[in-house]
Amino acid sequence: MSTTHDIEFGTAPGEAAVPEARLDRIRKLLAKAERAGTPDEAEIYTDKAVELMARHGVDEALLAATGPPRTDPIGQVRIDIDDPYSGAKARLLGWISSALRCRWIMHDPRAGRVAAVTVFGYASDRERAELLYTSLLLQASAQLGSVRPPDPRESVAAYRRSWIYGFAARVHQRLLAAEQEAVSEVATTRAAGAPSVELVLADRGKEVDRAYDDEFGDLRRARRPQVSGSGYRHGAIAADRADLGGSRLDGRGRAAELDR
Repeated sequence: MSTTHDIEFGTAPGEAAVPEARLDRIRKLLAKAERAGTPDEAEIYTDKAVELMARHGVDEALLAATGPPRTDPIGQVRIDIDDPYSGAKARLLGWISSALRCRWIMHDPRAGRVAAVTVFGYASDRERAELLYTSLLLQASAQLGSVRPPDPRESVAAYRRSWIYGFAARVHQRLLAAEQEAVSEVATTRAAGAPSVELVLADRGKEVDRAYDDEFGDLRRARRPQVSGSGYRHGAIAADRADLGGSRLDGRGRAAELDR
């Protein structure tokens, strides 16, 4: 098992020009975080994965908008959500997607359960969201089985559900901060006269919004979740340690959106 003293993050030659190479490094960092032997070790992988993921998103946006012709289409991917706690897991995916400049839709939100989430946005951003969600769900699930409310009279299920909400909300905040830091970093290196990073991202956001409204403009907004357990704060603390590196669609039920 690696220790915090022998983990290195070198940059491979030519990596900045090869997005897939960066994504491969992100996948490896996330895999190492999932197997980390200590919270401190996982935290090291966390910081680097978040940094690379945010920079990758900004670079992909600039390449698509100002570089040579390439493919980064707006589209959607539907991701099934399994019980238990599918409602809370859906918010984890949705809030990750929102932080990475995507829109999202919940399918069959009934009695705290959600059948699936559709992520809508540019292909590069959808890929980032799905990659992060897959890893973070594993990381959260690994901890979830051992967390219990400090008060034995409290429902374990309610506590764990609110724990996931706290985890998801804190992940969202961390991703927003990492995205803004990446934007600021890239902006300082832009050549004079080049379109600003903020303008490019704003234009892409408008394109996603227009495409979303054309496709799903008549969907109702879902209610905000009611969190009854006391695990929210503990879930948020756990997220600080985590590695961040319907019928309208297919006739299988109702769809709803939350926190656009």
